[in-house]
Amino acid sequence: MSTPVDPNSEKRHQTEPVIDESPPIIALSARRLARRRRGEALRRFARDYARNRAGIFGLASLLTIGLLALTAPLFIDQAHLTITGAPGESYQPPSWQYPLGTDNFGRSVLDLVIWGARVSLTVGLLATFVSVTLGTLVGVTAGHFGSSGGLGGRIVSTVLMRITDWFLVLPTLVLAVALAAVLPRGTGTIIIAIGLTVWPPTARLVRAQTLAVEARPYVERARALGGGHAHVMGWHVLPNVMPVVLAQTTLLVATSIIAESTLAFLGMGDPTTISWGGILEAARTAGAISAGIWWYMIPPGLAIAVVALSFTLCGRAVESVINPRLRGQS
Repeated sequence: MSTPVDPNSEKRHQTEPVIDESPPIIALSARRLARRRRGEALRRFARDYARNRAGIFGLASLLTIGLLALTAPLFIDQAHLTITGAPGESYQPPSWQYPLGTDNFGRSVLDLVIWGARVSLTVGLLATFVSVTLGTLVGVTAGHFGSSGGLGGRIVSTVLMRITDWFLVLPTLVLAVALAAVLPRGTGTIIIAIGLTVWPPTARLVRAQTLAVEARPYVERARALGGGHAHVMGWHVLPNVMPVVLAQTTLLVATSIIAESTLAFLGMGDPTTISWGGILEAARTAGAISAGIWWYMIPPGLAIAVVALSFTLCGRAVESVINPRLRGQS
C-alpha cells in the first residue's frame, strides 16, 4: 500500500525557517585585530627583554632611582637643603646620622644627591624628548622626500641632511655652552641647549630606516592608491621607525644627563637648583678637591655614572630585542 501524501507538506517545508546548526563565525574588526597584534607584540617584547640580564639590571636601577626621586619630598625636609637651614656642621665625615657626610654648609650630601636626581633626570628626559622629536621629524622628512618626492623632494632632503651634517661636525659641548651662554640661565635653557645639539645622530639613523621602509611593497601600494605624503609618513613610515627611535631614546638619555652635569659643572646652570652637576661644581668651588673631602665629590659622580650606565644597558637590551641580528646577545 502506498502512503498518502499530504499536499500541504511541500508548502509547509517551503515556509518553515531553515535553522543553521553550524557554529557561528566571529568576525573580528580591523581595529580589534590590530589591538590584539599590538598586545602580542608587547608581550613578546617583554618576554625577550626579560631574558637580557644586563637590561633587567639597568631597568631595576632606574626604577629604584626614579622612585627615590619621586618620593624625595616625603622624607627630605626642603628647609635642610638651604644654606641657612642646614642642621649639621660643615664637612662632617660619613656617620650614622649623615651616611655620606655633609658639605661646606652642613647639608647632608645624601639628601643633596637624592634631591639632585629630580632635576638631573627631568632635564635628561626632557632634553632627550626635544632631541628625538627633532631628529625623527628631520629624518622621516628627508628620507621620504629623498626617495619619492621628485626633484623638489630631493632638494628638500639634501638641504635637511646638509644642515644635519653641519650640526654633526660641530663639537656638541662647545655648541651647548654657546647656547647656554647666550640664552638666560636656567633649567629650561639647559634643556634647549642639549636638545638642539644631540639630535643629528637620531636624524641620520631615522633617515636610513625610512629609506628601507619606503622600498617595501605596501608603501608603494599605498602611494599608488593615492596616499599623500602626510598619509604615507604618518601611517606607514613612522610606525615602522618607532622601534629604532625607542632604542635611540634610551641611549640618548644617558648622553643628555652627562651633558647636563657637564654644563652645570661649568657654571651654566641655575645656581639655585640642586642637581648632580651643580653639586660637583659647588664642591669644586668650595675647594673640596684640594682639601680631600671625598664624600662631597664621589657620590654625585657615582650617581651620574650609575644612571648613564643603566640607561645604556636598557638601550642595548632594547636594541638587541628589536634587531634580530643582535637577539640572544646579553
